[in-house]
Amino acid sequence: MMRSLRTRLILSHVLPLLVIVPLVGVALVYVLETQVLLANLSEELTRQATLTADLAGDHPDIWQNSDSARSFVTRFSAHHQSQVMLLDPAGKLLASSNSDDQERLGQTLELTHLTQVLAGQNSVRINYSQNSQVEIAEVLAPVVGPNQKVVGIVRLTHQLANVFEQFLRLRYLIAGVLVIELLLGALVGLILALDLENSLRHVTGAILGVAYGRELATLPEQGPEEIRQLLRAFNILSERLRMLEEARRRLLANLVHEVGRPMGALQSAIQALLNGADRDEAFRRELLVGMEAEVERMHPLLNNLTELHDRILGALELTYRSTTLSEWLPPTIAPWREAAQAKGLRWQAAIPSSLPVLEVDPDRLAQVIGNLLSNAIKYTPPGGAVSFEAGLENDRVWLRVCDTGPGIIEEEQQRIFEPFYRSQPNRRFPQGMGLGLTIAQDLIIAHGGKLEVDSRPGQGSRFTVWLPKSRAIEP
Repeated sequence: MMRSLRTRLILSHVLPLLVIVPLVGVALVYVLETQVLLANLSEELTRQATLTADLAGDHPDIWQNSDSARSFVTRFSAHHQSQVMLLDPAGKLLASSNSDDQERLGQTLELTHLTQVLAGQNSVRINYSQNSQVEIAEVLAPVVGPNQKVVGIVRLTHQLANVFEQFLRLRYLIAGVLVIELLLGALVGLILALDLENSLRHVTGAILGVAYGRELATLPEQGPEEIRQLLRAFNILSERLRMLEEARRRLLANLVHEVGRPMGALQSAIQALLNGADRDEAFRRELLVGMEAEVERMHPLLNNLTELHDRILGALELTYRSTTLSEWLPPTIAPWREAAQAKGLRWQAAIPSSLPVLEVDPDRLAQVIGNLLSNAIKYTPPGGAVSFEAGLENDRVWLRVCDTGPGIIEEEQQRIFEPFYRSQPNRRFPQGMGLGLTIAQDLIIAHGGKLEVDSRPGQGSRFTVWLPKSRAIEP
């Protein structure tokens, strides 16, 4: 029974109510009975006793004449439910509104607070009557004469049986209210439990769907803050899984495309050789040179896949060496100058001699620069320009590659760094595995720097590498 989350949540709402509500009910009944009802009754009796004592003070004959005393008691008790007695200062009963007290007339009653009353103070107490076997509320009020002496005592009593009936009705009412509160608490607990259970069921169902290979779904982020955070985490996970699945499909498609093209050329050349092309020395050599070129073109693909493997395993390690940038950069970019000029591009390079000595991995950094220059040369049409610049700004060294190629639209400027991303046809990155810029960015981040792009369609592109000078060594 307790294995259900719904049951546990309902019990978590109801159990505290089962403990707290009865305690609160008992305390409430006690306070109402003792501090409200009995207090009000005592105050009312005291008020009546004081008023009766004041009236009795105006009739001195009642203390001398029993008929006058009986008439006074009868007239006063007709307007009140309380029983009225008149006693002399010694506690002797002179008159009573209760017919059962006729035999006790002239007798001295045992009054525990007589001394207090003779001192001019009222006395209020709850007694248990031996005669009527019920509890009574008793008030004694002194009657003061003209000489400021107590000439008599007014005693008012009220049976608490009627009051206890009110207590019983009050207890039933409070018990009913508490039962309704418990039912409402259970209902609210059930509603909250069902709401929480539904949210968790959606999450667990979606997770099981992912585990069983069903389509990823985005769940609405509703419910308490903790549940919304759980749903948000699931949605983020689902989005990343979708991106990974899309990347896997792009990887397979790119591999088929990139490997299939040279393999088709190699197969055609081999077929030609098998069909007798090897008899022509010049033709055979031409085919072999072409086959070698196709194999050479596959080397960058293998290198990119190796870099991707290291990136996934987190094994991207750098071998730092002290590198004088102003001396290292010119020979590093020299081959790309030849490639640009061979394509008919204008080449510009600006490398100041004041560049610092940095602790970098020169091979990895050369790979980044080569990737940026290769892309600039590849996508800049003949007659355009490619430039390389370097400089120092504040505490950072920057390396910049600019071209006058087709540029990159704003929507793609962040996506070009995603693994396997390739642009739509007729845009800047229609070919390749889509790994070059991803690996370049990872290498720069591993150096503690960042790679930025600034481009406008039709106005070329500018890629800037920022390296921290914190690893620099002052010459």
